[in-house]
Amino acid sequence: MFKIFHGFDLVEAYHKSRIGKRFYPSKKYLILAKSLIVLSVTLLLWYLPSSAFGIADLTVVQQRIIAIFAFATLMWIFEIVPSWATSLALVVMLLLFTSNSGILFMVDPESVGKLLSYKDIMACFADPVIMLFIGGFILAIAAAKTGLDVHLAHILLKPFGTKSENVLLGFILITGFFSMFVSNTATAAMMLTFLAPVFKQLPEAGKGRIALTLAIPVAANLGGMGTPIGTPPNTIALKFLNDPDGLNMGMGFGEWMMFMFPLVILLLFISWFIIKKIFPFTQKIVYLEIESEIKSKTKKNIVVYTFLATVLLWLTDAFTGINSYTVALIPVAVFALTGIINKYDLEEINWSVIWMVAGGFALGYALNASGLAENAVKSIPFGEFSPILILLLAGIICYLLSNFISNSATAALLMPILAVVCSAMGDKLDIIGGTPTILISVAIAASSAMVLPISTPPNALAFATNLVKQKDMTKIGLIIGFISMAIGWGMLYVLGKYHLI
Repeated sequence: MFKIFHGFDLVEAYHKSRIGKRFYPSKKYLILAKSLIVLSVTLLLWYLPSSAFGIADLTVVQQRIIAIFAFATLMWIFEIVPSWATSLALVVMLLLFTSNSGILFMVDPESVGKLLSYKDIMACFADPVIMLFIGGFILAIAAAKTGLDVHLAHILLKPFGTKSENVLLGFILITGFFSMFVSNTATAAMMLTFLAPVFKQLPEAGKGRIALTLAIPVAANLGGMGTPIGTPPNTIALKFLNDPDGLNMGMGFGEWMMFMFPLVILLLFISWFIIKKIFPFTQKIVYLEIESEIKSKTKKNIVVYTFLATVLLWLTDAFTGINSYTVALIPVAVFALTGIINKYDLEEINWSVIWMVAGGFALGYALNASGLAENAVKSIPFGEFSPILILLLAGIICYLLSNFISNSATAALLMPILAVVCSAMGDKLDIIGGTPTILISVAIAASSAMVLPISTPPNALAFATNLVKQKDMTKIGLIIGFISMAIGWGMLYVLGKYHLI
């Protein structure tokens, strides 16, 4: 994965370290203990009397979905296996035990209740949102393959000059920009690679190296908020906001960027100010040395014009009538027909993220199609809850979970539940801007979770350089994370209250 991206060695080292830690001999007993906990909780929920759940008219299928939901939650939290493997497992469990293509003696509708459609479960892997992901990955692969990414970084960083603080701002803004359209992991790896010659000019005793190293994951995490394809939680939120069978709000790519892009720019400048104050440079001048090479001018031009056309169509989807999911496939077709990408390049798509997200969609489908979500909402008086309380609880839970497990997994768990809860609350949410405020605030909370090296891959890559300590990362992560959520939630509240989103 990511083999053609600059800085791939950092990504590879990161994944190897995670695998090594997971299967280190001393961890075997811990893994066994976690596995027994997951198995015990899953079986307990599977076989408990239905009356124990306090949900009216709970069917056997719905109870099994509760058990599978608990299984997925614990597996994602404990990270016994990679997140995508858990997603795949939960899809198989849904197919075998809750669908009309399940094990015959376990899926008799007369005894277990309404069954899910196996076609609809499998269709989660061809959801339009998945096409949006693929389009974003292909754009990033084409840019890396033609050398356009490095060339752009070289051009865009030039105007920031040689003053240390301005160079820091340059790295923050460029990293944030790339993260709106390219994988956060690939962006962080590339930008950290560009820092190598800069570090040679900075004194080891100074704080400049720490400032630059921390700036990369902070900017990568925040930059992902700017577009629906910037980070999986954004795309998951958009999925539930636009679901024709659910909220059906019709929010477009351009509408998302209209309010999220200015927020990201503001947060990037605030981050720059905070980082340079906490970790001031002792050397005031540094020189950037980024060697860029365009491998094919013709292919580079095709990628540039296709990228610009794609972004333009994304921004004007309300006028053209072409939704963002369809637009995402245009660069895939153009690059395939022009030979810019081939069948081997398709291997570079981050399929693990796609499996992860699709599994979350399948879980959301199961909660809704089985009637479990509706029954649960009726049994819990969410309509009596304060909208502010729902907003704060959803955001805080997402923030806490995202610091320890994949933000994609966190969003996949929370979004389907919140979508149903918000629907049940109806007009009561208008005081805080309605359902978009809740779901988008969760996406913001997920991107704001950057306290630990394990919180996000960009954090882990930066920590792997051995130039930053965990306490430094925690300090910056907490400060910027809370500022990001406070400003982001405040913006959503104001925009929602005046019906601007």
